[in-house]
Amino acid sequence: MSKSKTAKLYRMVMENHTCPYGIKSKWLLERRGYQVDDHYLTTREETDAFKEKYGVKTTPQAWIGDERIGGYTDLAAHFGNPVEKEGTSYQPVAALFGMMALMALGAAWVATGQPLSILTAEWFVSFSMCGLAYLKLRDVESFSTMFLNYDLLAKRWVPYGYIYPFAEGLAGVLMTAHILNVISIPVALFIGTIGAVSVFKAVYLDKRELKCACVGGDSNVPLGLVSLTENLFMIGMAIWMIVKPALL
Repeated sequence: MSKSKTAKLYRMVMENHTCPYGIKSKWLLERRGYQVDDHYLTTREETDAFKEKYGVKTTPQAWIGDERIGGYTDLAAHFGNPVEKEGTSYQPVAALFGMMALMALGAAWVATGQPLSILTAEWFVSFSMCGLAYLKLRDVESFSTMFLNYDLLAKRWVPYGYIYPFAEGLAGVLMTAHILNVISIPVALFIGTIGAVSVFKAVYLDKRELKCACVGGDSNVPLGLVSLTENLFMIGMAIWMIVKPALL
């Protein structure tokens, strides 16, 4: 680390494009207490000439003293905070379920004055169904393609892969509103049961390593507990809505 705490940064700042990693690099250096000698690369020609001169393939590029550190990921690693590469991750699922739980708590508080109640649990499940359906509906084509890897009904009848996210969303909305149980309960039971059996067979019987389509067709979430939980939630919610009138 330079004693003078100065760094030099070359980054693209053009009329119609400012490199986001250049901004991140500058922020990271300043956060570490460096005075940044900030050099703009304002044209494509200037950027290409810079890359050729220093034998690099990307910008931004940062120097600390006379040592070239590299781009943003190299800079982060230099400071002991390596940027994780894309791979299998449960982060999208954790974020979704966390937000759905907070939404359920907030909605129940407004509706009943009590954040924790049976309604909170019901809304957590139905909100989660809606959220998961939304993630699938962002790109139904990609979802349906990934879904075909393991869903038993979709393999036999391809249109089911396109219908599934709409069915899940419909059931979630109806269960949130507590209306038309004659539709929401059979739908949730049907897709939840087929989904649970399909996941169990693919993961625990066939021992296949697949990506889960539960959060959309572009996910890196491994197939297994998450998708199984999604389907068991739907089954459990449907059963609960059947027995609820007799219990309450």
